[in-house]
Amino acid sequence: MERILVVDDEQGMRLGLSEVLRRSGYEVTVAESGAAALAALADGAYALVLSDMRMPGMSGAELLAAVQERHPGLPMAMMTAYGTVEDAVAAMKAGARDFLTKPFSPQDLLHLLRGILREPFADRVPVDAARGRGERSIVTRSPALAQVLAIAEGVAASRAPVLIQGESGTGKELLARHIHGCGPRRQQPFVAVNCAALPRELLESELFGHERGAFTGAVARKLGKFELASGGTILLDEISEMEPMLQAKLLRVLQEHEIDRVGGMRPVAIDARVIATTNRSLRALVASGAFRRDLFYRLHVLPLTLPPLRARAEDLDLLIEHFCARFGGGRDVAVDAAARLQLKRHAWPGNVRELEHVIERAMLLAKGDLITPGDLQLEEEPVGGDPGAGGSLAGVTVHEMERRLILETLRRTNNNRSRAAEMLGISVRTLRNKLAEYRASGQTSLGAG
Repeated sequence: MERILVVDDEQGMRLGLSEVLRRSGYEVTVAESGAAALAALADGAYALVLSDMRMPGMSGAELLAAVQERHPGLPMAMMTAYGTVEDAVAAMKAGARDFLTKPFSPQDLLHLLRGILREPFADRVPVDAARGRGERSIVTRSPALAQVLAIAEGVAASRAPVLIQGESGTGKELLARHIHGCGPRRQQPFVAVNCAALPRELLESELFGHERGAFTGAVARKLGKFELASGGTILLDEISEMEPMLQAKLLRVLQEHEIDRVGGMRPVAIDARVIATTNRSLRALVASGAFRRDLFYRLHVLPLTLPPLRARAEDLDLLIEHFCARFGGGRDVAVDAAARLQLKRHAWPGNVRELEHVIERAMLLAKGDLITPGDLQLEEEPVGGDPGAGGSLAGVTVHEMERRLILETLRRTNNNRSRAAEMLGISVRTLRNKLAEYRASGQTSLGAG
C-alpha cells in the first residue's frame, strides 16, 4: 500500500483529501504545516507528498525546497486555490511533479496521483532542454516570446490542459509540440486533430473512435485520436470551431478521463494530455453562447498567448536567416538590403507562416544566391484589387466587399482553402460556409452582383 503525506493548514481539506485517498487504497498521513510535514518525513518513508502552496509559516514552495534537499527524488504535487500560472510555473521549475487548482474533483486528484506514482521521477526533462531541438525549432530573441516559452517549459511535466491562443501563423502547433517534447511524455505519441477540418459526424468518430456497425460504413472497430494518443499528448487545433455537442463530450473526457466510442457499450479509460489552440477569443465566444463556459474554464488552466510577428520586431532578421538556411539546400543565400527593408515594412498579417512562405518562394524565384525585392512577391496592395471605378468604395456593401475579398484570396492561393482561411483570419469551416452561401445565391465570381 503506497503511503501519501497530505499537507494543508485547513482541517476540512485535510479530512476530505485523506478520506478520498484512503477509499482509493492509499495509506495517508496528514500534516497541518510544513514543519509538521518535515517531522513526518523524518519518521517514515512516503511515495508522494501532496501539499498546499500557501500556508502560514512555511509555505508550500519552502516545503518543496526542504523536501528536495532532505529527500531527493521524493515526488511532490502542489495545490493552489489561486490558480495562477505564476504559481504553477514556480512550483514546476522548483521541482514539483504537478499541481492542482482548487476546487478540484476526486477524479482529478486520483488521476494526477496515479500518473505521478507510475512514472519514474528521473524521467523529467530540464525545463530548458528542448527549445532549439529539431528542424522546426522555435527561433526567437523576443522577450515577450521568451516569457511564453519559459512558462510553457515550466509546466511541460504537468497533466493540466494547456490553451494556446494567438493569430493564425504564430506557431501554436509548434509550441504545442515543444511542450510535449519538454515533458515526460516526449517518447509517447503526439496526435494532432484539426477541429475545423471535419464535419461534426466525422470529428466525433475521429476523436473518440467507433465500434463496428455503429453507422453505415463502419465495417470495423476504429480507435479514435484520444486512444491513439494514450500516454502522450493530443492537440485539438482550432478548438473554437468544435460544435456544442462535441464540446459536452470533451468536457466529460477532461473530467472523467474516459471516452465513449461511437456505438460503444462501455467507457474506455484514456490518459492523454490535452493541448488546445485557437485564433479566436474563447471568452467572446463564451459570452455569445457559442462556447461552453464550463469547458472554457477546464481548458483555461494554463493559458498561453503567442505574440504576433509585428510585435516581435527583434526576431525578423533572425527568422529571415533561419528560413534562408532551411530552404537553401546547402547554398549560402542572402537577402539584399532593399529586400530586407521591404520585409521589415510589411505588416505580416499571416505572421511567421507568411514569412516562411515568402522566403521559400523567393528562394525558388531568385536567379542566384541573392534575394532581391523582385523575388519577394509581397501582397502589399489590398487583396481584391480596385474596388470599383476610380477606386471608390461608395455604394459597395460590406457583404459585397467580403465576398470579393474571399474569392480573390482563393484565386491568389490557387483555391487552397486552408491557406486562404489563414490569410483572411477565419476558420476553414467559416470559409466553407461562406462559399456555400455564395453558391446558393449564384455569387461565385467577382463579376456577380
